[in-house]
Amino acid sequence: MNAGRMLYAGTFDPVTSGHLDVIRRAASLADELIVGVLTNTSKRCYFTVEERFEMLRAATAGIAGVTIGGFGGLLADYVKETGVVAVVRGLRATTDFEYEIQMAQMNARLTDGITETIFLMTDPKYSFVSSSLIKEVFILGGDIRGLVPDEVLDYMTLHRKENV
Repeated sequence: MNAGRMLYAGTFDPVTSGHLDVIRRAASLADELIVGVLTNTSKRCYFTVEERFEMLRAATAGIAGVTIGGFGGLLADYVKETGVVAVVRGLRATTDFEYEIQMAQMNARLTDGITETIFLMTDPKYSFVSSSLIKEVFILGGDIRGLVPDEVLDYMTLHRKENV
């Protein structure tokens, strides 16, 4: 079942194994899955937009139908610009759903209902993983193997060494 062009958006600072799980599954549903890297001025990111693009390209290299894009501003505007028919959102727990349903309803309103939102539950083994937690554990020297794709861990390790 392929349903046109879909978008999975986030800051991906960094991309986690939970994100990659959602990307793989969403890509199997779409003709094309755009992984949209959000430039969010209200969030202070550890990695630059270019670094997040690089990590995502490496982590998704073997997944057919995935393209990496970027945007700032409203998701609804990016949806209109790219012809996306559905936005994919990953859920870890019920608390995610409460926030995500509000965003989905606002996006539907802003796109005049032309965009659907598809919620995908992450694999339970990643339900506790967030980019914020990954960064904190990594910066403090903890082991994050398996919680981020190997390519991302390599990049993060190299990035830390360059900034010591």
